[in-house]
Amino acid sequence: MFVLFLVLSCNVFSQGTDSLKRVSHFGGTVTITNKGISTIPNLTLGKPAALFAMTTGRKISFEPEFRFALDGKPWTFIFWWRYQLYKSDKFITRVGINPSIYFKATIITTDGVQLEKTIAQRNLTGDLSQTFLVDKNISIGLYYMYIHGFEEDAVRNTHFLAVRPYFSNVRVTKQLLMSFYPQVYYLKTDAKDGFYVSSTLILAKRNFPFSVSSMFTTPVQTKIPAGRSTIWNVSLAYTFNKDYVEK
Repeated sequence: MFVLFLVLSCNVFSQGTDSLKRVSHFGGTVTITNKGISTIPNLTLGKPAALFAMTTGRKISFEPEFRFALDGKPWTFIFWWRYQLYKSDKFITRVGINPSIYFKATIITTDGVQLEKTIAQRNLTGDLSQTFLVDKNISIGLYYMYIHGFEEDAVRNTHFLAVRPYFSNVRVTKQLLMSFYPQVYYLKTDAKDGFYVSSTLILAKRNFPFSVSSMFTTPVQTKIPAGRSTIWNVSLAYTFNKDYVEK
C-alpha cells in the first residue's frame, strides 16, 4: 500500500500542464522517533518507529501518512482528505475526513502454542479546525475530531476537543528557528474521558531539511486506563517541499 500511494502521488505530477495547474504544492516528511506515541492513548505504539507523511493539493489536499515500528511491522496507515472551507487574513476554517487502519499486535493460542498475530482495525475519522492568525508567527486554533471504530473489540467512538496555540519559526539565533505547539484537550473514548496537556517543540536550522523535535503528553485528570501516565519522545525529521506556480 505504501508503494502504491507513492506511485499515485508521483503520477499526479506526471500528467502534464493541466495537472500542474490544479496542484500547487507537494511535500513530505520522513521521521524517526525513539517512541511512537499518539495523543489518543489507545493508538500509541510505545516503541521506536518510522513515519512517512506526504501532502499534496491546495484548497483540497491529500495527506497520507504511513507509520511503522522500526522492526518493519505496520503501526498505522492514515489517509487524510482536507478541504479549506474559508480563508481570510485572520481566519482559516478546514474540514477533513480520514479512513485509517490501526494495526494491533495480539497473542492467540492455537493447539496450546501462543502466537503473535497482527490485527487490522478500521477507523473513519472526521475533523473540523478553526484557526485565528495573530501574526505571521503566532496563531490560536480550536480543533475537534471524531473517530469511529468499526471493530467490536476496539474503541467505537472517540471525541477529541483541543485548544491549540501555535508559535511557528520563532528566531532563536540568526540560523536557528524554534516552533512550539502546546495544547489542552478533552478526550472521550466510549464511556471514559479525561483532560490532558500536550506540547511539541521543534528546533530547525534555516534552509536546512533536518529538524529535531520532542513531544510529551501528560494527563490532568482521566478515567482512560491507557492514558494515565506521561509519555514523551524525541524525533529526527527530514522535510521536503515543492511549490508549483500555475501558468
